[in-house]
Amino acid sequence: DNDLVARHVAEQVGLVVEGVLTGEEMRGLSHPALVARAKRTTIFARVDPDQKLHVIRALHDGGAVVGYLGDGINDAPSLHAADVGISVDNATDVARSAADIILLESSLAAIHQGVLEGRRTFANTLKYIRMGTSSNFGNMLSMTGAALLLPFLPMTPGQILLNKLIYDASQTAIPTDTIDPAVAAVPAHWDVHAIQRFMLIFGPISSLFDFLTFGVLLLALGVNQQVFQTGWFVESLFTQVLVVLVIRTRMSPFWRSHPSRPLLGAIVGALAAAVLIPLSPLGPVLGFAPLPLAFWLLLVVLVAAYLALVELVKRRFEPRA
Repeated sequence: DNDLVARHVAEQVGLVVEGVLTGEEMRGLSHPALVARAKRTTIFARVDPDQKLHVIRALHDGGAVVGYLGDGINDAPSLHAADVGISVDNATDVARSAADIILLESSLAAIHQGVLEGRRTFANTLKYIRMGTSSNFGNMLSMTGAALLLPFLPMTPGQILLNKLIYDASQTAIPTDTIDPAVAAVPAHWDVHAIQRFMLIFGPISSLFDFLTFGVLLLALGVNQQVFQTGWFVESLFTQVLVVLVIRTRMSPFWRSHPSRPLLGAIVGALAAAVLIPLSPLGPVLGFAPLPLAFWLLLVVLVAAYLALVELVKRRFEPRA
């Protein structure tokens, strides 16, 4: 469209115009020059279909992710070249075939909602991966250390499987979880190194409190094998499940961010299972034994200290919100 008309419409909808580039001006630019200009250009006016394609490639080469909205036959190459091609229901057959998304109504609100839902899904997926990798890494360290120091298994294979079953069942509610407004406001990227760093930092913290639990059970309480295994089973589930509340959000302190009701219910259910299963008729079958009252009092102290330490480390690891 005419550059003056386009600038006026942009101002009417609140779009800040940083620069305007016309098709005539583009003809005198090399591709590297167009890449540089495209980064600071808001409006491309009176461009032909081939120039639209050049703009998309220039934005790509400048590191941008490009969406393109078009409904005509001449828009098909640009719809193909863009990361996301968007067309409308009454567009030409060629444009609709080339598009990734077809809007059934004349509104971009569906795209906006889709972006937000995509960011929520990605953020919750990342939560599960972070929690799973750090938890499993910590458990591996604890199990290895305990196996080297103890004359018996710290947990039987059946108890380990039950522990993981209860923990993983509680994590199935993570897809329903809410995310912080700061997370929804910006695009996110997959970063394997950040996940590795998270695992290597938070996994050993979990192991540290496992070893403290071992010391409490053996030195302070002087328990036998079955009580030891029951105590670690309960402590392991409490720390794994409750730490979700801390590391699910960048906010500090963590209680400023409210989890979804299904996730909160899953956490309460997992904690209840950790307490009730050893006390149930199924307990002796699985090798569990009643725990002394002193253990439950010390468990409260250990879990509170663990969550506090994770919160402090999170403030250094995550950008604060």
